[in-house]
Amino acid sequence: MRWASCARVAATLLEIVAASAAHAQLAGHGGPVRALAVSADGDSLLSGSFDTSVIRWSLKTNAAGEVLRYHADAVNAVAFLQDGRMVTAGSDARLAVWTAGRQQPDQVLEGHTAPVVAIAVASDGSSLASASWDHSVRLWSLADGAARVLEGHAQNVNGVAFAPGGMSLVSVGYDRALRIWRLPEGRPETVELPAPLNAVAIAPDGEIVAAGADGKLRMLTRDGELEGQVAAGLAPIVALALSDDGMLIAAAGIDGTVAIVQRKSRSVLRTLVGPGFPFWSVVFLHDAATLVTGGADGKIRRWNVHTGEPVGSNLFGTSADPLAAYAGDHGADVCHTLSDKEPQRAGPTLAGLFGRKIASLSGYRFSEALKTMVVWSPETVAKLFEVGPNAYTPGTKMPEQRIGSAEDRRALTDFLARATSQ
Repeated sequence: MRWASCARVAATLLEIVAASAAHAQLAGHGGPVRALAVSADGDSLLSGSFDTSVIRWSLKTNAAGEVLRYHADAVNAVAFLQDGRMVTAGSDARLAVWTAGRQQPDQVLEGHTAPVVAIAVASDGSSLASASWDHSVRLWSLADGAARVLEGHAQNVNGVAFAPGGMSLVSVGYDRALRIWRLPEGRPETVELPAPLNAVAIAPDGEIVAAGADGKLRMLTRDGELEGQVAAGLAPIVALALSDDGMLIAAAGIDGTVAIVQRKSRSVLRTLVGPGFPFWSVVFLHDAATLVTGGADGKIRRWNVHTGEPVGSNLFGTSADPLAAYAGDHGADVCHTLSDKEPQRAGPTLAGLFGRKIASLSGYRFSEALKTMVVWSPETVAKLFEVGPNAYTPGTKMPEQRIGSAEDRRALTDFLARATSQ
């Protein structure tokens, strides 16, 4: 296996993530980073992942401040509230509201019947909107959790955004419909666009930007009149972000590129080219000069918007990398690890792995399915990756990953025996 797949395998093994932040990049998730959000003060970044975890990062120290675990499936959307609390939403159809420093949500919002894939917070902080693959949008009161269901989409709803002032809500779906919900009555106006829609954002002046599966951005007035479009790329756009001033748009394609678009001139300024796999999430920092991306490899990267170049690097074998001592070791190409001296990321430490009872480490919330297992050994680890977590531990929340090669499985267990016994 190559380095790009390493984080995914690490998540499968005991739901574990490892690797430290290095040179402005953040490594801690064990699966694709599906969602990103920046706090109002610009000090914190929130990330949600396929590995079911949420990490709150310090952008000053590039370290994980805390790991939040509640969702039973992929975390698809995250947001900060005005008061500093956090909101997360997942494929388990739930939304959770968190206070920093607490290990359990303050509030859980239930009602959707399919994955929740996007959320938006009203400008006055009183309500929250969620978009779901159950074909609905829900408008939630943050005061009491009461929900109002907005129906009308014929297929998956993929994006939602509040207009400035909160007088309307815009949703987009795979049915090619852009719906403008006039609040508070919720009266909808529908605009049909030429392609399925994956994301939406609204600029401070009220202009609506919708991202299509045809690689195009479409700009509409607040009343839904089409007034421009930009071909951001050839691949479907899967994530969208606006700078704080609304002047720049970041459109991430399924092909692993991000187009930086000047909204007023309707032109592509430059295209950021990643390592070759999709970026599933994008967000601008408040300086409008830095873009943050979440990748399919579980890495969070920063980019200079003006030059299109990555900020810093996170190369295998650097001195800041806890795997530096194992550079060139085939087993290290298969899995990340942590010593018990490293801070927890999205999962528990691997230190002393072999001989430890499965799901026995304190301070970590394991799947119930794992608690029925016995002891970790080279044989149990190899079997886990040979048949896959779903077959080996039915009911687990671990992502399904396998290592088909017996040689690779042996390299992994040999490596873990050496690296986790120190």
